[in-house]
Amino acid sequence: MFSMFNINYQSGEPIYQQIYNEVVKEISLGILCPHEKLAAVRELASTLGINPNTVSKAYQLLEQNGYIYSSVGKGSFVSDNSGMLAGLKENSVKRIRKEIRTACNLGISYDEVVNIADDIYNGGGKS
Repeated sequence: MFSMFNINYQSGEPIYQQIYNEVVKEISLGILCPHEKLAAVRELASTLGINPNTVSKAYQLLEQNGYIYSSVGKGSFVSDNSGMLAGLKENSVKRIRKEIRTACNLGISYDEVVNIADDIYNGGGKS
């Protein structure tokens, strides 16, 4: 199932995207394990107080991107995608390094970069 993740209803980010991001985060952190059953669409929608179509949209996107798979009559499950996640993490690190080099070349200070990272890791800086 899901550990309870945070949905920011005042955020400009669509709720289905927040659900998608939280599931991907929980998979990449190992909180959700391969072949673990996810909450049913209606169950998660009820828990979050949102429309089931919103959860369904997030699940569809997760399935399209290989994070989960569905089994008719059984539900949705976490894919065994450790190789995919490792590749995504590696690509992300490469992009971060490139952007930090660019920031450095543009005169953005180390402290500014650290403050941005800190803000993002503490829930701010959604853009």
